[in-house]
Amino acid sequence: KMDDDDDIPQLSSHALAALQEFYLEQQQREGMKTSQGFNQYSIGSIEEDWQLSQFWYSDETASCLAKEAVLAAGKGGRIACISAPSVYQKLKERDGEDFSVCILEYDKRFSVYGEEFIFYDYSHPLDLPENLLPHSFDIVIADPPYLSEECLQKTAETIKYLTKGKILLCTGAVMEEEAAKHLGVKMCKFIPKHSRNLANEFRCYVNYASGLD
Repeated sequence: KMDDDDDIPQLSSHALAALQEFYLEQQQREGMKTSQGFNQYSIGSIEEDWQLSQFWYSDETASCLAKEAVLAAGKGGRIACISAPSVYQKLKERDGEDFSVCILEYDKRFSVYGEEFIFYDYSHPLDLPENLLPHSFDIVIADPPYLSEECLQKTAETIKYLTKGKILLCTGAVMEEEAAKHLGVKMCKFIPKHSRNLANEFRCYVNYASGLD
């Protein structure tokens, strides 16, 4: 029998406390919304949960993508994770290996990772810190938060700005044409899995000879 805890990323006690505080605030907010007759299905009300469901790949998928990123980046390589924190966490578990990584993420709870955390809002794709130099990453892994062409197109601007060339994109199968159009990436055979089942078929796309086929 599989251990149900396998998919849960292990967070430090500091991160855990921040997470608990976040959930408490969220519950209080949800309570307020409900009492004000707030429409629970309107955009925004499910944002945090949607972001959470979008984060966590299954442990196996996160490990596989992290391993691919390290191989693609090469010795001393630099890896950027855009909206893909579960891959970032797997990379952090590979301690002592010769690569560096940073995470561009909207969810400020990930600021517990210190200087490697860069607040990122895809609607301002080039609003990045000055120390993030153009074409300074050997590979960029991205998982745009929404299945929309606008979101992909804007995230693509960030990806193209940061990468030296290699791109690993995770998004819905329905985005295949847009992914090719905006990033020149092709679908891999590898099928990424999430720890909760998502309604949309999910795929990986690359623009280089990867180990994902």
